[in-house]
Amino acid sequence: MTITRRSLLLRAPLAAGIIVGLPSIARSQAASVKIRYLASRGGISPHELADKLGYFKGLGIELENVGYAGGGPESLFALASGSVDLGSAATPAVINSIAGGNDFVAAYPSNGINSQVKSVFYVLEDSPIRSIADIAGKTISVNTLGAHLDYAVREALHSVGLPPDAAKLVVVPGPQLEQTLRSHQVDVAGLGYWQATFAGALVANGGVRGVFNDADVLGEIAGGFVVLRRDFIVANRDAAKNFVEQSARAADWSRQNPDEARKVLAEILDKRGENGELARYWTGFGLREKAVATDRDIDFWVAVLERDGRLPKGKLKAADILYRPGESKTN
Repeated sequence: MTITRRSLLLRAPLAAGIIVGLPSIARSQAASVKIRYLASRGGISPHELADKLGYFKGLGIELENVGYAGGGPESLFALASGSVDLGSAATPAVINSIAGGNDFVAAYPSNGINSQVKSVFYVLEDSPIRSIADIAGKTISVNTLGAHLDYAVREALHSVGLPPDAAKLVVVPGPQLEQTLRSHQVDVAGLGYWQATFAGALVANGGVRGVFNDADVLGEIAGGFVVLRRDFIVANRDAAKNFVEQSARAADWSRQNPDEARKVLAEILDKRGENGELARYWTGFGLREKAVATDRDIDFWVAVLERDGRLPKGKLKAADILYRPGESKTN
């Protein structure tokens, strides 16, 4: 389902009529806003941590995990269809989805890429692959196509003058990444910044080395965004603002209290039926203070998509996509 600005305008008066005359606190108490989402195996998002820490209590926000997403594009498809109320995907996937007609807003960065938090492409110790140039013609496992690892590989190949399709990408779920690499089913295993738990276990088991990472290729940048529909924000202004602010608060708390954050992650993974012991390898969200997003987080990928002919020049820019409470486009 495509969310258009026309449908937004048709729904806005009704949404506004529901809350006219109610003070801010009364609005949040009048009805709880349920936010359905899909989780990612082996990791969490700041809003999941915020919920676990109790940051949404008294704010009229209720989170509901309705399953797992195989990757960002699947999450965005679920958001467009109305199956969930928030998505989470790599920035290029978000831009492509918006360019395709979905009236989505990048609410806050889900993760950041820097020297501590990054996606790493691993090979076995005895592999002849030593550089980005060597991955041409090789098979690389990624969690899904059309998302962050896919575009990171494209940019890596571009950086050494190779075509973006010079390597073959195959989809492998996070829990099977190590097995497929060690059994020689793939030449390279790509482990995303959000899969640090799996990457930590892979390295701890030995016999592997990293060839390149996305921080070296892309620089310090947001890895992806948590996404809301624009009409959802219009209908739930206070809830949307509180949701973003408390998610950012949780991200800051995790950076200041990394050991405690890993304990919370372990509890969440165990509750889901996953391996909570992997939480010890978690490297954090890698976000700036208050989960601040910059124009470059968006405009870098806009320029890449324009360069590759995937996006018409001048169609989108950061100001069209980023959520900034108080501005008319998301008010």
